[in-house]
Amino acid sequence: MSTTAQMSARDRISALLDANSFVEIGALVTKRNTDFNLQEKEAPSDGVITGYGVIHGSLAYVYAQDVSAMNGTMGEMHARKITRIYDLAMKIGAPVIGLVDCAGLRLQEATDALAAFGEIYLKQAQASGVIPQITAVVGSCGGGSAVLASMSDFVFMEEKNAKLFVNAPNTLEGNNTNKCDTASASYMAGKGAADFVCGSEAELFESMRELMSVLPYNNAEEAAGEAETDDLNRRLENLSGELSDAALALSDISDNGLFVEVKKAYAKEMTTGFIRLNGMTVGAVANRRAVLDENGKVSEKFEDRLTTAGCYKAESFVKFCDAFNIPVLTLTNVSGYAATVPEAGSIAIAAAKLTYAFANATVPKINVITEKAFGSAYITMNSKHIGADLVYALEGAKIGTMDAELAVQIIYADELKGAGGAKLAAEKAKEYDELSQSAAAAAKRGYVDAVLAPETLRQHLLYGFEMLFTKRENQPVRKHGTV
Repeated sequence: MSTTAQMSARDRISALLDANSFVEIGALVTKRNTDFNLQEKEAPSDGVITGYGVIHGSLAYVYAQDVSAMNGTMGEMHARKITRIYDLAMKIGAPVIGLVDCAGLRLQEATDALAAFGEIYLKQAQASGVIPQITAVVGSCGGGSAVLASMSDFVFMEEKNAKLFVNAPNTLEGNNTNKCDTASASYMAGKGAADFVCGSEAELFESMRELMSVLPYNNAEEAAGEAETDDLNRRLENLSGELSDAALALSDISDNGLFVEVKKAYAKEMTTGFIRLNGMTVGAVANRRAVLDENGKVSEKFEDRLTTAGCYKAESFVKFCDAFNIPVLTLTNVSGYAATVPEAGSIAIAAAKLTYAFANATVPKINVITEKAFGSAYITMNSKHIGADLVYALEGAKIGTMDAELAVQIIYADELKGAGGAKLAAEKAKEYDELSQSAAAAAKRGYVDAVLAPETLRQHLLYGFEMLFTKRENQPVRKHGTV
């Protein structure tokens, strides 16, 4: 249950929507079931407030569970109000936002309550890829409600009071909340189940409004955008020093430094989020080697390799962008796959799914090779070979099968055994680097469209995405892919 210090359901709606814009639907709906003397329990609006309003002047549907009414438990009519909101949102083409604070199933309604969850799941499945679905966990979100939240496109959690769980921590054998609070926002963010964690409800609603400002309102819209206020010719004088931390690099590239990072605490070696270029929303996926603090010092370091978690993080993000016509930018800096025993059984499947997501996406796609692009991991990262529309490489970038020194050890294994092997290895490595690994060599073969000075990257991305704005691509007729 929620603490009394938390906001009421109506206060939460008011904090999320533009001032005085909320219109309630179904205010008089209440429970019908009379088992276990339910008729004697007060449940105004059956524990959920539903309606519509505007965010930044655009329509959005919202429901907020009211923990003061039967603990916000989910019953037949409670669910019917939520599915009604989904029906309207699908007809109109507007997002659905859920503010979840729920003690779970209404046990007195038994199978009616179970049916209620199923009806909402069905609506969510039908709405997936058609309208954005966003869930904010502001109190308890357990059992079937956790599935409901996870079927959304984005999950927000308030840091202190929000709990997201299928099974409560104390019900897990050998565990308790003091040992490991598996329902906490920090735990869920680290596992990728929460996309955004906010320190307070006020911060959470402001973050939700920022996300809504960069999202299209349905899958029939072009990429979301706003009037450009940044210099279209702005040079990125500091980009070279930011390339190790993709979040900094993307902020620098974006209009006015806007970067809405998604799943910030999960798989930090892969960065995903939204930027703006010439006012247009662009989804960004980037390999990350380090986290830099405000003084430019390295606070965390990562290998330049694809991991299972990183691939899954990027895959789901690319699929969302493709579903909602959001162009995709990748910053590639990868030398291979994570080489550990835990990764051995999962990395191939995860990399296959990311490869498929990029190859299957029909939105405009631009890839920028920032430092290294080696092996089939490079192919996976939105290379031209799997459908990128434009590929740029920054000056000094390396593109090839593997590091030159290692390649020479394999190619000239016998020759290097004799006297002078070290000198020969150095010579051959230099030759291999020039012939097979330079960005210029890849450009000569048409695999790279341009080799750019880092400070000019923003300008070229603006040109590229503007050129690709009207891209149309037809795929083979099929129900859906299976990767």
